[in-house]
Amino acid sequence: MISITRSLLQLVYPHYCLGCGSDHLGLSQQLCSRCIHQLPETGFFGKMNNPVEKAFFGRIRVEQAGALYYFTKHSLVQELMVQLKYRQNKHAGLFLGRMMGYALRSEPRFADIDLLLPLPLNPKKEFKRGYNQAEVICEGIREVWSRPLKTQLLQREKFTDSQTTQNRLSRWQNMEGVFKISASEQLIDKHVLLVDDVITTGATLEACGQTLMSIPNCRLSLAAAAYTL
Repeated sequence: MISITRSLLQLVYPHYCLGCGSDHLGLSQQLCSRCIHQLPETGFFGKMNNPVEKAFFGRIRVEQAGALYYFTKHSLVQELMVQLKYRQNKHAGLFLGRMMGYALRSEPRFADIDLLLPLPLNPKKEFKRGYNQAEVICEGIREVWSRPLKTQLLQREKFTDSQTTQNRLSRWQNMEGVFKISASEQLIDKHVLLVDDVITTGATLEACGQTLMSIPNCRLSLAAAAYTL
């Protein structure tokens, strides 16, 4: 009966793979199994001194860091990000989060993570978009990797300019004094995983991480769905 209902829904509301256009997938799925296997995995979560970790050397103390996929222009990974950030497709973020969760839970390097923290989005931008994409990714991670998700401990106070066309120095200056922490006692002696969608220069994660480092014995790790080459 369930199978018949799903078939009828697919007939009335066609749902296609974002990669190849196949319609042989569930209503909440974004990609067929073939396209999933073609996504460009980095393998960073299992590697010490990977490019993401090296990007933060001398900038901020990070326990572990990584990103699941490589991000390139006109790629399927970019399409997933566009769907998540600009097409109100939360399922794309949940998919990315679940794939990150599967990778993270299999790596001993991340076994002692105490909680997930999504990188905060400015309230004005979050209202316009309808959600924080990093929080949606965290929800996907939590579906397959049992870790508490804290969405209110980090807050973003300033509306910053777009960082897309800025150099590294400008990005850092743009992020000064942006973040604040509420209920900081909940982060004392915790190993937190700060989660974002895409890592480019890492300036936003760095600024947020610097704020977290003010908490006594708070240890910081970073994770993102994608990393730009």
